[in-house]
Amino acid sequence: MSNTNQGAAPHYFVPEPSRHPAMAALGLFFVVLGAGQWINDSLWGKYCLMFGMAWFLVVLFQWFRDSVGESEGGSYGKRVDMSFRWSMGWFIFSEVMFFSAFFGALWWLRAHSVPNLADPENALLWPGFGSLWPNEGTGITASPANIIEPFKTMTPFWLPTINTALLLSSGVTLTIAHHALIAGNRSKTISFMWVTVLLGLTFLCVQGYEYGHAYHELNLKLSSGVYGSTFYMLTGFHGFHVFVGMLMLLFITLRLRKGHFDSDRHFGFEGAAWYWHFVDVVWLGLYVVVYWL
Repeated sequence: MSNTNQGAAPHYFVPEPSRHPAMAALGLFFVVLGAGQWINDSLWGKYCLMFGMAWFLVVLFQWFRDSVGESEGGSYGKRVDMSFRWSMGWFIFSEVMFFSAFFGALWWLRAHSVPNLADPENALLWPGFGSLWPNEGTGITASPANIIEPFKTMTPFWLPTINTALLLSSGVTLTIAHHALIAGNRSKTISFMWVTVLLGLTFLCVQGYEYGHAYHELNLKLSSGVYGSTFYMLTGFHGFHVFVGMLMLLFITLRLRKGHFDSDRHFGFEGAAWYWHFVDVVWLGLYVVVYWL
């Protein structure tokens, strides 16, 4: 937020009734409907999903445009600023719980599910089950019936390590941009923000190449037992969060180029930075738990 006409800001700004929440919900309805039908081999599901995504993105663009106009028009005072901070904090907390559930599922599988299935008491359930992690071949761990093709697991060298360096570097460039904005150096802020966006985009490209390598050369698929499903679930959801964070930083950079934000009032910038640093921390956990352990 900028401080444009800040002295005229109301005690607390209440926006007019808006169509945006209902329109966004309608778009998400088509996304979920299309995804469900696409998974079940209905050809129209793919087009329904794409229509829903396009609808949703247009609504978001209009919604954010209205919010930016309200901010730059001086409608947001200190109380609204505080509500935004609390809202962003609770949103990031919900994301922490989201990833905690996935990390917890991986821990439970490795510490309890796989060893318990190999216990002698479960021999009748799955004869010959071997408590091995990861399950790289047929006839062991998740596939005593030989229904899962052999595959190779991912190692930390070198693509995941390169991506770790990219994300850590992006955290540094984002921090430099933040300090430059506080110091009133807008050109330096914009330059380092572009570098941060580029690092995030490079991370996504490297991860896409990693997925191609895993699928074609390692035969590692979503159907490759519990290892394959947890690998793609954790890294894929994180990649989606990197994509969202990169878009947030891109739009903040474009707003900076238009003269939005100043050294005192720039929570739009700070909120995106909070989210990006959260994404960095989650990746460090993934890098250790998924690729090293």
